[in-house]
Amino acid sequence: MPNSSAYAKVNGLEMYYETHGTDGGERRPLVLLHGGVHTVGLSFAAVLPALAEGRRVVAPELQGHGHTADTEREMSVADLASDVVRLLDELGIPQADFIGFSLGGLTALEIAVRHPERVGRLVLAATQYRQDGYHDDVRTPDYTSPRLPSQADFEEWAAAYAAVAPHPEHFQDFLGKVTGAAHAPLPWTADDLRGLTAPTLLVVGDTDFVRVEHAAEMRELIPDARLAVLPATTHVALMRRASVLLPLLTEFLD
Repeated sequence: MPNSSAYAKVNGLEMYYETHGTDGGERRPLVLLHGGVHTVGLSFAAVLPALAEGRRVVAPELQGHGHTADTEREMSVADLASDVVRLLDELGIPQADFIGFSLGGLTALEIAVRHPERVGRLVLAATQYRQDGYHDDVRTPDYTSPRLPSQADFEEWAAAYAAVAPHPEHFQDFLGKVTGAAHAPLPWTADDLRGLTAPTLLVVGDTDFVRVEHAAEMRELIPDARLAVLPATTHVALMRRASVLLPLLTEFLD
């Protein structure tokens, strides 16, 4: 359970966010950015309690996700990143470490590229910098692919949305909007990655949406980057592999 939860007015949104943990003294706050269609809990429940030991964690829900009502605004990675930066301004956080998963990873990467002074350490989980970084059977869905979410996964996401969303009847429209944002052309070049200043940990599953070869390319481009490939791990399972993930995350962030 969060220590507290609240809403902040940012860029026309009533943006929901949770805080966990305690003031970590000299340790930077940690910002968790969830995956597309997820809530904070769906993405991070398995790892959040351990990550919040001895540090402040801020976990917002992005436009249209979870408790945060959608608006008429189109959904884009650039706008999602702008929302998070404005939230940190509201909270008086000049710099933080970031863990972004999937759509949240795209958002975190955009912040690191456009606002490098705001990012201490950066974890990009299941994150690509070009759309061809995804496997073909994800970009053009083959519903027999083991990489893709199951019907049970979609039902879990719909139930989580229905439990907290201001307008739970909008789930199908919301799903289409998120899919469009996640598959839109991405705004970065190889030079953008070469210019990143934050130490970066890249994490993918071996059966992820993101090709391992693409993640390895990102590791070569980013000046201070590490890559972890989790075995027997799909996109959906990635952030739930706490026994494997937590040692990697805590060593990197500390």
